[in-house]
Amino acid sequence: HGVEQSYETAVEWYRRAADQGDAKAQYNLGVCYQNGHHGVEQNGDLAVEWFRRAADQDYADAQCNLGECYYNGHGVEQSYETAVEWYRRAADQGHAKAQCNLGDCYEKGCGVERSYETAVEWYRRAADQGLAVAQCNLGNFYYHGYGIEQSYDTAVEWLRRAADQGNAR
Repeated sequence: HGVEQSYETAVEWYRRAADQGDAKAQYNLGVCYQNGHHGVEQNGDLAVEWFRRAADQDYADAQCNLGECYYNGHGVEQSYETAVEWYRRAADQGHAKAQCNLGDCYEKGCGVERSYETAVEWYRRAADQGLAVAQCNLGNFYYHGYGIEQSYDTAVEWLRRAADQGNAR
């Protein structure tokens, strides 16, 4: 819109806003460092630092990303338990991806005691918001009867919803 695109300038503005405590800018700066975007060299430590600043302000996207950093050991020592804590904070705010990630933790027993019933609850919350991977996971749980009464019809419904969004899993 009349301004030449410059990633360096965008990052500079993110940093200015982030330094003043803007949670969205802190999150965006974290994403830049996480992925090595917009002229910023990839740096997991700085990504975690910026995600944490935003997450501490209850910014759900940052809480979910910070959980993923702990889950995968990117920029921090790997810890499923800490990942679950951050996922839960975001999930409790209605963040669909965090809800799905939390369901995955309960399905696999990563950082929490394995519980298919609890996995179903979290997958359903995310699936009800339209998250295709959660719809697929929930469909598979219905298909196999994991933590819920087996129902091929309900499985097909959820798998079709996921497929309609391009999830071919």
